[in-house]
Amino acid sequence: MSAPPRPTPPAIAVPAAFAVALLALPVVGLLQRAPWSTLLERLTSAEILDAIRVSATVSVVAALLCLALGLPLAWILARHEGRTIAVLRILVLLPMVLPPVVGGTALLFALGRRGLFGEWLDRWFGITLPFTTAGAVVAATFVALPFFVTTVESALRDEGPALDEAAALAGASPWQTFVHVTLPSLRGSIAAGVALSWARALGEFGATITFAGSLGGRTRTLPVEAFLALEQDPETAIAVSVLLLAISLSVLAVLRGRWLDR
Repeated sequence: MSAPPRPTPPAIAVPAAFAVALLALPVVGLLQRAPWSTLLERLTSAEILDAIRVSATVSVVAALLCLALGLPLAWILARHEGRTIAVLRILVLLPMVLPPVVGGTALLFALGRRGLFGEWLDRWFGITLPFTTAGAVVAATFVALPFFVTTVESALRDEGPALDEAAALAGASPWQTFVHVTLPSLRGSIAAGVALSWARALGEFGATITFAGSLGGRTRTLPVEAFLALEQDPETAIAVSVLLLAISLSVLAVLRGRWLDR
């Protein structure tokens, strides 16, 4: 039998209680102010439905891009070492700590019509990203990609290269090993990474409004709609916030076996 848990010292319990209060009170305050009687009506207005459609498109495409681009990058980070890999890891983590508005500004100067690469995209291919739905996808992918990469890289490191080495000894090519051994063993982590990156893309605000603007039906996502409604129609802003909160809680519920039961 395991020993009963020791009582928590007050010096630990008190600040922990304040931390819980800091995390819980904003959620309670939001739910307390929610216009429950008109919630459905507000969330089915034309403007909100447009924002839901834009958010769904942007977040799903961004999550798929995170999967396509992040899976090879996570494999490289997990299976190689050295200074170059250390620099790559810093680049992967940077959007997680970078202020979103700074990220949007950086995207604007890199991919805007007069940006470092955006000028050539416009001149050679006629592609303009700022203030378009594609630009909103790029902004969402920029901030969401680290969540996918870090989740899958962590799983690859925990797993180790033993299965890959065994497949190589059995005569499998690197590509066969990746497709038939590595990917099946990562199904759960890939799903978790996609869910996290989708949720992060859905909630993205700062980089989106800076790089893609707030054009109705094109780049005005749910977070942008909530921000714009906050001054003129606070109850609609709260209703949208409640919707986003419910989606976030749903993602955590889906991932409870991987994150919440630890």
